[in-house]
Amino acid sequence: MSRTTLCLDIGSGTQDVLYYDPSLDPENCPKFVLPSPARMVAGKIRELTAAGRGVHLFGTNMGGGFSRVVKAHLDAGLFVSATPAAAFSLGDDMARLTKMGIELTDDCPKGHVAVALADYDPGFWRAFLGAAGLPMPDHVAAAAQDHGFAPGVSNRRSRFSLWETFLAEADGRPEALVYETPPVMLTRLKALRDSIGGGLTADTASAAVLGALFDPDVAAACDEAGAVILNMGNSHILGALIFGGRIFGIYEQHQGIRQPDGVWEDLEMFRRGGLTLDMVFDAGGHGCMTLPLPLEARGFRQTFIIGPKRGLLRGHDAVFPCPGGDMMLAGCFGLVRGMGMIEYE
Repeated sequence: MSRTTLCLDIGSGTQDVLYYDPSLDPENCPKFVLPSPARMVAGKIRELTAAGRGVHLFGTNMGGGFSRVVKAHLDAGLFVSATPAAAFSLGDDMARLTKMGIELTDDCPKGHVAVALADYDPGFWRAFLGAAGLPMPDHVAAAAQDHGFAPGVSNRRSRFSLWETFLAEADGRPEALVYETPPVMLTRLKALRDSIGGGLTADTASAAVLGALFDPDVAAACDEAGAVILNMGNSHILGALIFGGRIFGIYEQHQGIRQPDGVWEDLEMFRRGGLTLDMVFDAGGHGCMTLPLPLEARGFRQTFIIGPKRGLLRGHDAVFPCPGGDMMLAGCFGLVRGMGMIEYE
């Protein structure tokens, strides 16, 4: 009997879901695109703001896509408290959070409404999958963006230092992008791993790159000559130079800060090895790093673009693949590819 895996790609706007059954063709596996956990938390806090109620955040470190809603709640003259573990969802610097007006306490203050924080809630998935007629899976694998624990350091710098470590120490091996045990500084992924019961985790950008390689035509093109894989996400843009089963460069920018033509200009320099970390950072992004580029990669001329904002680059000389038959599930199929790379059981 085949063993099923619930694959979750948890983004800022959506969580993309694949109920992977290896006995089925990828196109026939159940798939869902749902609001992200952070988006659902933001909705609850907005309701409490409108009702004039205090908020108490508890649970685990999760995506902080609701931080602006918390600030709006405070600006409205309402109270916010949080357990220390939950507070890490809003930042690594506890002194800064208390200065904002967030009270750190293990107990819900009288009159506050408790709001649970978690990237993965087993009760939610048990009910959701049950309503769809699906049993709980044998495994859960999940991807989420993690800037790394670095209090007092720019989260843009700290996040890109993780990519620099990957290129320098893992020599660009894609299988190093998925974790059975996340590095200690990846506190969000550690909390996520604990929540899903010890399954595989990955950064969302890593999962997207691996997902593009799930497409056999993309993988073949990257083996024959170098190519750029670009993920145009809702919040972040991630580019990777890939050749012969290795990643030779990483580029990361923020969606909405760099205009589409500017992103394409960056890619042209990136594929030639001429784009620097400071050039990207000064333009509002995280950075760029390349290893020595092999001549056999022929300048990484081909470009494959995935992601929900890929339409912004329509009209450029690029291919828009659909891994597993559904582009929105690229990150989930990346987790599937990652499981195969490390022979996960």
